[in-house]
Parts: sequence; C-alpha cells; structure tokens
Amino acid sequence: MGIEKGMEKIETALPGHSRRKARPLAALRHRNYRIFWMGQAVSVTGTWMQSIAQAWLVLELTNSAFLLGLLGAVQYVPIFLFSLIGGVIADRLPKRKLIIATQTCLMLTALVLGLLVALDAVRYWHVLVLAFVAGTATALDIPARQSFIIELTGKADLMNGIALNASVFHGARVIGPALGGLVIARFGLELCFFINAASFVAVLAGLFAIRVKEQSYASRRERVWHDIGEGLNYIRVTPSILYPILVLAGVSVFALNFNVLVPVFARAVLHLNAVGFGFLMAAHGVGALAGALFLAWVSDAGPRPGLIVAGVFGLCLTQLALAPVSNYPAAMVILGLSGWSMIVFAATVNSAVQIAVPDNLRGRVMSVYSMVFIGATPFGNLFSGAVARAWGAPAAFAMGAVLGLLSLALFLPKLIRPGCSSVFGPGLKIPS
Repeated sequence: MGIEKGMEKIETALPGHSRRKARPLAALRHRNYRIFWMGQAVSVTGTWMQSIAQAWLVLELTNSAFLLGLLGAVQYVPIFLFSLIGGVIADRLPKRKLIIATQTCLMLTALVLGLLVALDAVRYWHVLVLAFVAGTATALDIPARQSFIIELTGKADLMNGIALNASVFHGARVIGPALGGLVIARFGLELCFFINAASFVAVLAGLFAIRVKEQSYASRRERVWHDIGEGLNYIRVTPSILYPILVLAGVSVFALNFNVLVPVFARAVLHLNAVGFGFLMAAHGVGALAGALFLAWVSDAGPRPGLIVAGVFGLCLTQLALAPVSNYPAAMVILGLSGWSMIVFAATVNSAVQIAVPDNLRGRVMSVYSMVFIGATPFGNLFSGAVARAWGAPAAFAMGAVLGLLSLALFLPKLIRPGCSSVFGPGLKIPS
C-alpha cells in the first residue's frame, strides 16, 4: 500500500469538512475526559517527584552513571518485552478496569520503596526489583491508557485530547522535579515516594467515576500471537503508521535519554545539588508543556510530518548545543527548547498513529508505539550510561544527537515527498 493509498484510507475513515476555528481546549468539553485529565494532573506530579528522587537515590547509593543507566534499563525492559502482550490484553479487556489494576500496582511499588528508604533499609537491588515490577505494570498500562483516550473524546477531539494529556504530563515536569528537589533537601527522599503513592488516589477515584461503554475487540478464542501478528501486519502495510514509528524508534534509543544524562550532567558538569537538578528538569518540563499547548492550539489541522521533522531537528540540535555548555542558566534555556521539540515530535507521531488505526486494532498498534517510544529506553539508557561513563555526559548528548539525526535522515524520503506535504496527506480533515 502506497502513501497516497494509505492517506485515502484515513480520509475515508474521517469524512470531514473545511478546517474549523482552533479550539485548544476542545477535549475538555467531554465529562469523562475532564475527570481523567484532572486525576492525571495530580498523579503525574507525584510520578515526577519519584522519578528525580529515585535517580538521586541511586546516585547516592552507587555514585555511578552506569548503574543509573542500568536502573533505567531494568525499569523499561518489561515495556519492551511485554508491551505487545499488553496491547492484546487492552483489546480483549475493558480498558478502564485494566487501567485501575495497573495504577494500583504502581501505587504499591511507590509505597514499598518509600518504606524501605524511611527505614534506612534500601539497597540498590531493592530499587532494581521494584523498578522491574513497576515496568511490568506499565507495559500493560500504556497501551490501555493511550487507546482509552479516544473513548473519552471521540475521534474528532482525539489529537486535542492527546495534546492536553501531554500538557498534564509535562506540566507536572515543571512542578514535580522542582518540588521533588525541595522536598529531598528539606525532608528527605522517602517523602517523595510517599507523595507519589498518595497521588494515585486521585487517578483511581477519577477512573471509578468515569462512565463509558466497556469495549473489547480481539477474540479471546484466538492465540495471543495471532492477535499480535494482526496488529504488526496492519502497521507493515500502512505507511502513515510505519514510517513515523520507525523514526520514533531510532530517536527514542539515541536522543531521549534525559533521565540518565541530566542527573549526571547536573552533578559532574554544573556541580549542582538536588535542588538545582530538580529545577534543571523543571526547565525541560516548561519547554515540553509549551510544546504540548502549541499542539493543542493547532490540533484541528491534524498531524503533519513537518512537525515530526521540526521536532527531531530541534531535539537533536539542542542536545548538540548543550554538550559544550557549563553555565546553569544557559543549560536551563537549552533544555527548555529541547523539551518543546521532544513533545512536538512524540505527540504528533502519537496522534498520526491513533487517527490512522481502526478501533479494533488500537490497543495492539499503540502497544508498538509504546514499545518503541518507552520500551526502547533500556537500550538508550545503557548506550548513554556507557558513553557518559567513558567520555562524560556532554559527549553522550552529542553522540545521541548525531545518531538521532541519522535516524530521521534514513526515513525522511518516506515522510516527505515532492508535491505531497504529508505522509498523512495534505490538509487532513477531522470531523466535528
């Protein structure tokens, strides 16, 4: 199936009209989405607080960039291994109930880690085991949660819902790391884990309050591998899904390793404490929030490959610019621009994939998206951790940026062709 035929299929599925006036908060008109969005706002803030506390904890226990990278690998390996199965489960079971189960598991892992730190009993291997458990729950959670958004918004407001969901996630990156750094400095690491555990109450309460028609598609009589193969084959024959996902895979491995490199960069290059590190991550979150709000504003135009290309270029060039920097304010500005580019790229790919996929395959196709976007993190973490250990964080930023640009260049001819503004088709119309 060629790119043009792939677009005909999408536009047939989305009979639309002329472009509407921009409605940056369109998805919030849906009651179920508002409830979900508000619960996420609380929960994700706690998650970001735990993220920086966990990174700082590992550095205090080991003082090793490589072991911090190994933690990331252990946490994300289950997503790579089990996401495809998670996609089948998301299509076979009601998504709301599945998300309730996975969020409960994540709450319990945060609580256990907080208790271990509070009792001064935590060891590096404890962190690894709990990270693996959390990663396994996340492997089931992400395909279900990503494919659940369309049940809350409908297809017309899907891209807006994805952008607003990203704004919550990255808005929390502004508040969570900065707040986490202050909490660590004033009260200790354990409080960050306890706050994260408590924050899951908000998202769970929201999920219980949501009223949707429980849907499932994949046949429970078929083998799991049959259902996985069905989803993979659809991606293979649909260029408007295949090529954005391939670009996402390469960039994710090489150029999206901030969780490993920023803590090392903060300590070794900028000589910051936990508070400084928290604000550095918050700057990255400010940029990502701005990018998410930008996408919400232009969401009526649909996903466009120009946004993918601009996002990858911005992400990689800002990392190249960061490599020689040793000034704290300059690093914050560059990380802010990097965050903007990252979310424009990733959320545009997410929207393109979801608009192109039929409902009965949504969980399985989104499991591939999560596998390459998040599940590829172990490989990227090990790569960046090893390079940072050998030559320092600046070299790891630079090398990852160059390889990310090469990943884009490899598939750029498929994303943009002369006379065709988009692999998704010029002027994609979304119905009201």
